Amino acid sequence: MFEHTTKIRVRYGETDQMGYMYYGNYAEFYEVGRVEMLRSLGLTYKGMEESGIMMPVLELQCKYLKPALYDEEISIRVIMDKLPGIRIHFRYELTNPKGELINTGETLLVFINMKTNRPCLPPQDFTDRLMPFFK
Repeated sequence: MFEHTTKIRVRYGETDQMGYMYYGNYAEFYEVGRVEMLRSLGLTYKGMEESGIMMPVLELQCKYLKPALYDEEISIRVIMDKLPGIRIHFRYELTNPKGELINTGETLLVFINMKTNRPCLPPQDFTDRLMPFFK
């Protein structure tokens, strides 16, 4: 299992009149978590795309437990339970500054060869960097 936590502050433009983060912005927070998780492994989405691999989202699930509020620093915990194949599954746990679980989610992405536009296995470098966490 591999997990990574990053933090992001809820900005004014991401909130509604009540000061609650707009529901559609949670998916963006998930993406920030995924990007930073890859970066923690020494990888980037940009690097994957430059190597000819893209990772579109196939599925998104999101459960709202409590609101994220304006100016709160939210912790985004990203969990990968199993080594990816053609598909890669992420779980998310968002907590507020009090440590309260405010949101859970999941995404399923697929590795796509940009030349053929067909599903493919992840780059070997990606798998090699993850392997120690799944032994």
